Amino acid sequence: MGTSTEDLLRATVAALLRATGESQADLALGLGLSQAQVSRKLGGRHGWAVTDLDRLSVHYGIAVVDLVVGPTHALKLLPEKRRALVGGTQTVIAV
Repeated sequence: MGTSTEDLLRATVAALLRATGESQADLALGLGLSQAQVSRKLGGRHGWAVTDLDRLSVHYGIAVVDLVVGPTHALKLLPEKRRALVGGTQTVIAV
């Protein structure tokens, strides 16, 4: 992982996906994007827009500034109700 803001955000979103048990398709639905768009952003082929940051903030319940600090910080702030349940399912919170 690099140290640019874009690298930190990609790592943060990937960690949040794992922590919530969401798929890229789930996240795409919550952000109003296609799964392919989310895949390209996570893969670094397209950048995250400021509007994406706002939507990620609402989707995960984490302030924008905390999303760009890095995955460890963001995971500490992830609301308990958003965490995946062992053996359970996670619902998508649509914007």
